[in-house]
Amino acid sequence: MDSVPVVDIAESRSRPTEFAQRLFRGLPQRYDRLGLTLSFGQDRRWRTAMVDAVVAARPQPRTVLDVASGTAGVARELARRTAARVVGVDLTEQMLRIGRQRVQADGFDGRVSLAVGQAERLPVADASVDALTVTYLLRYVADPAATVRELARVVRPGGVVSSLEFAVPEHPVWHPAWVFYTRTLLPLLGLVSGGPHWWRVGRFLGPSISEHYRRYPVSWQVRAWEDAGLVDVQVRRMRLGGGLVMWARKA
Repeated sequence: MDSVPVVDIAESRSRPTEFAQRLFRGLPQRYDRLGLTLSFGQDRRWRTAMVDAVVAARPQPRTVLDVASGTAGVARELARRTAARVVGVDLTEQMLRIGRQRVQADGFDGRVSLAVGQAERLPVADASVDALTVTYLLRYVADPAATVRELARVVRPGGVVSSLEFAVPEHPVWHPAWVFYTRTLLPLLGLVSGGPHWWRVGRFLGPSISEHYRRYPVSWQVRAWEDAGLVDVQVRRMRLGGGLVMWARKA
């Protein structure tokens, strides 16, 4: 049995790759539940909004790279809503193992493939995919700007990049409610539903999101996308401000 990880922001910043592998190794069976819990049950709607940008692309993409694919939730939705071939990449083999089971159960194993890989060093050639999606990634990389450049590198000119991240609500009512939820209720829900491992993960998530936006506010992220060669950058704060969908096209 894996030991319960001690999760802290300092380690996530100093050794993000090792930290992410250790954090997510114990989560695959209940990872989707975590996303629903942290998003107030909105995770599926947020992912749909991210995929909308790919579906709306003209011409329709033939190949889509799904980065931080996890249990293949986004990859499977891309397969449902487009005719594209989808390649999912994730750091954690345990997550991908669950993803492969779900891809096969949905009948998409002919169009969706999953592979281990790092977002910072994608195993993909320059300008080789028509679109790219990325989910809940930037808090787990050492250099977000360099990672955005790497994501843009593999997309062909005119192709679409679309992302989903957790966010910090700005509304004067929802912000304190979000802080209370993420610092108090979320760890308790994790403890009840998943035991000590999930309690510690729940304690980490809220502060890590706040710290990420303190260092990299939305305005910084827009500039990072533009500096990476992405244009027409669009930003959509999802319901209550707890989710952030961004999309753009490569110049």
